[in-house]
Amino acid sequence: MGGRPSGIITGTGHAAGRGSIQLLDDQHWHALPADEVADLLEADREEGLDRFTVEHRRSQFGLNRLTPAKGPGPLRRFAAQFADPLVLILIAAALVTIYLGEWIDAIVIFAVVLLNAVVGYLQEAKAVAAIEALSRAMTAEATVVRAGDQVRLPATEIVPGDLVLVQAGDKVPADVRLFRARELRADESALTGESLPVEKDCGVVPRDAVLADRLDMAYASTLVTHGTGAGLVVATGDRTEVGRISQLIQGAQDLKTPLTRKIAQFSKLLLFVIVALAGVTFVVGLVRGEDLVAMFRASIALAVAAIPEGLPAAVTVTLAIGVSRMARRRAIIRKLPAVETLGSTMVICTDKTGTLTQNEMTVRRVVAGGTGSTVSGVGYGPEGEIDPTPSPAVREVLLAGVLCNDTALNLNDGRYEVAGDPTEAALLTSAAKAGMTAADEAARLPRLDAIPFESAHQYMATLHDAGHGRRAVYLKGAVEKVLARCTAAAGADGAPSALDADAVNRQVDALAADGLRVLAFARGTPPDGTGSIGHDDVAGGLTFLGLQAMMDPPRPAAIAAVAACHRAGVAVKMITGDHAATAAAIARDIGITRSGDGVLTGAEMAAVHDDEFIELADATDVFARVTPEQKLRLVEALQSKGQVVAMTGDGVNDAPALKQADIGVAMGITGTDVAKDAADMVLTDDDFASIEAAVEEGRGVFDNLVKFLTYALPTNVGQGLVILTAVMLGTALPIEPLQILWINMVTAVLLGLGLAFEPKEPGIMERPPRAPGSPIVSRGALIRIVAAGIILLVSAFAVFEWALASDLGEEAARTAAVNVFMSVQIFYLFACRSLRRSLFTYDPFGNRIIVLGVVVVAVLQVLFTYAALMQTAFDTVAISGAAWLGILAIGVGAMVVMDLLGAVLRRLHID
Repeated sequence: MGGRPSGIITGTGHAAGRGSIQLLDDQHWHALPADEVADLLEADREEGLDRFTVEHRRSQFGLNRLTPAKGPGPLRRFAAQFADPLVLILIAAALVTIYLGEWIDAIVIFAVVLLNAVVGYLQEAKAVAAIEALSRAMTAEATVVRAGDQVRLPATEIVPGDLVLVQAGDKVPADVRLFRARELRADESALTGESLPVEKDCGVVPRDAVLADRLDMAYASTLVTHGTGAGLVVATGDRTEVGRISQLIQGAQDLKTPLTRKIAQFSKLLLFVIVALAGVTFVVGLVRGEDLVAMFRASIALAVAAIPEGLPAAVTVTLAIGVSRMARRRAIIRKLPAVETLGSTMVICTDKTGTLTQNEMTVRRVVAGGTGSTVSGVGYGPEGEIDPTPSPAVREVLLAGVLCNDTALNLNDGRYEVAGDPTEAALLTSAAKAGMTAADEAARLPRLDAIPFESAHQYMATLHDAGHGRRAVYLKGAVEKVLARCTAAAGADGAPSALDADAVNRQVDALAADGLRVLAFARGTPPDGTGSIGHDDVAGGLTFLGLQAMMDPPRPAAIAAVAACHRAGVAVKMITGDHAATAAAIARDIGITRSGDGVLTGAEMAAVHDDEFIELADATDVFARVTPEQKLRLVEALQSKGQVVAMTGDGVNDAPALKQADIGVAMGITGTDVAKDAADMVLTDDDFASIEAAVEEGRGVFDNLVKFLTYALPTNVGQGLVILTAVMLGTALPIEPLQILWINMVTAVLLGLGLAFEPKEPGIMERPPRAPGSPIVSRGALIRIVAAGIILLVSAFAVFEWALASDLGEEAARTAAVNVFMSVQIFYLFACRSLRRSLFTYDPFGNRIIVLGVVVVAVLQVLFTYAALMQTAFDTVAISGAAWLGILAIGVGAMVVMDLLGAVLRRLHID
């Protein structure tokens, strides 16, 4: 047993005075006897604290609530939104348009910058919202004893040393060292991941026991499901276990997503290229003896040409469409870039309870009369059956489970809710599948007395009136405790027969190996007229009835979803607070592992150094009995291997890892507010299968972003090359800065954005995940961009020079050059609808948004060329029909060339 730790504290910076105490700083209260805990807290286990002591301790330790997260102020957070390189490029574009006197364009670009900043600022509040949810989780009332009086008061007023009383239905208000517990069980699943309520005990536990094994402690924000208890408060507010999780959330780094990282890298590169090319253009022109002002305008024109003004809008719209598509598939996105992150996910770390499993205990096997029966159906609903048809022996076991039971199942809004213990609820459900209801059996065999379950005895017994003065006793509990009280066994027909304890134990071992929790049942016949029972009445002479074996079953779609993730090259790792055997069985059933071997426990994780753990984390698929810190450490270890990690969960204990992961996925139905606020995405149906759908949509989003970049960037490349070539050759600019802005905005917004609506490519879930270090523009996309840019350069310059040679004048030549740009981009758009197939293999008019965009742009180009107002604004003139034929022919030719290039790239396996 652990002795008294040496480190002590005296509160939060306040001087110790009357009522002040010194508390342990390493939280080993579970390892100290209750008397010693009372001495350290200077507390009375009968009378509680007096009024003056409470006031002093509240001054010393503060209110029992979580401290809000501290961070940059609102202005700093808002200003930080403008530090992104892409935003700087946009600001530069706006300044250039102001210089050119185009105030409307400048206002539009500044509006885009401001909108992006506002959205980013709002998302920054995620961590603060998680802390506030934790604070709300602790807002409740509590029953305490003060100066001998039992009172109810807000949980925020509790102080260390308070004597707290808890009973079924209460939320534990603070961390409490128990000194009295009667049938006390607490649901700690949100804190530890343990799927079953934990039976509490007042005895000292080892100092190195993990959180889930500290049976003498009750923790803040957990729920009492059964029994009563009393204890002394040992930690409040930030010093509770849930408070430590709050600190973990604050400390977890809010990582950038793969998309934002790649956009940032691309933006920095683009910023460098723009500045360099503008500088080269200016210097080369001066060296050639060109006019200083003319070269300045040429440099500005090149900069405007190279800035992709439509990129932020395209990214936002594409992600927003992904959000809409995911919402239809029961996944709500809280942060736009999370859409794409799912598509690049390499590892999904998932909690077991309530995520892969139903979080509803279900009886799977019944053993009675020497034979086994299989129980179908999942959850607490009565749907399902027992195969084969229940024999008299099986029905007697089911009857015992109904009568020896203190739990109720209530149907509320189509969902069964448990009032009591989940294990007992599973027994009610298994009986209901055989047509036996608790109400009917209780009326037929009214209860007269009961021996409640206590951990010291590990069984429960009930006495019933069997009619005509006869009595019946039913007992359920741990197999070894029940067998020790039995001298006979019920045969298949229910009649007594010889008891083979070894055979029963072999059956129990086989069931336990499958991860099932096994309960045994027995029956006794006390003397007629007996009105009460005690432990002596069930000490022996009972008849063994059989076994019921249960588990928290996998979700129906979880097996297929895990298999789909594996086919897509996405690893699935299960993280749970349950025991290793249970975790291994679930992992084997779901298909996470083939054999169920290779489980790493929290104790084993704590014993290895970081370097070794990184390798173990990568190689292991099942992690059991883990703490919140270890979940966080696991995510960090996988990320250190370059993995893009998605973390799913629903409990308070999942929140730090949800926030640290590249994308956190919370459960919408069973998830706590803390988990939802820490996550990037919430599943409205709590179904792991929705993860597969979200990954698929995420991959589609990234595909469409790449299509947009492959389509839009050649415009910037071609314009930049046209201007650079004109300066090098000493000729007039084929396109003016204002015309460049027109081309950029029209092609990106009206044409390029249509690619965001493209459906997903066939076989999208048969590809492996993208490598995290791969650039957003792949080698194949870069080749397409450069090739299309060169086509634009050659065709636009050729048409411009032809028009000048034909004495059509510079205005007509520039008008023709602009229309060449638009024609090539219109036809090239159809070649970009798929980068993995030829445009001749799919319906060219299948995307109605693109067709509509092409029609609108064609109308705008006619107005651009012939409308007097547009001619004045953009220095354009009318061109002949013959010129239009040539322009359209160039566009069609460019489309065919780019489609042939795509075929070559596919043949060479260049993505």
